[in-house]
Amino acid sequence: MVGIVVISHSRTLAEGVVEVARAMGVGKAVVEPAGGDSGGGLGTSADLVESAVAAADGGDGVLLLADLGSSVLTAMMLIEDTDGDDVLLADAPLVEGAVAAASMAAAGADLAAVHAAAESAYDHRKTR
Repeated sequence: MVGIVVISHSRTLAEGVVEVARAMGVGKAVVEPAGGDSGGGLGTSADLVESAVAAADGGDGVLLLADLGSSVLTAMMLIEDTDGDDVLLADAPLVEGAVAAASMAAAGADLAAVHAAAESAYDHRKTR
């Protein structure tokens, strides 16, 4: 199954998004948080992201969703350091993208489909 990692500047925010995504992934999706810096404050930590990727990786790839700024840069650096196409960053809204990705992952979709589902979350408008 494709794993998902939610990267945020806030540990609380990452954990909250993961909670919702896991629920929408009907308890099957593997979704891990990587929030805050290594000291528990606001920021990002490459070590926390690497640990979350390792925890989420079941062999079918890992999708990263990041909130903004250095979270995105940290995700991009991790991808550059990997030897393959088994870790992707989605250009997606954090909550909606995580929910869409978790739903697809729980259904057994491959990494490309999970990635596409996350990115399609931009099309789901709340108002018209």
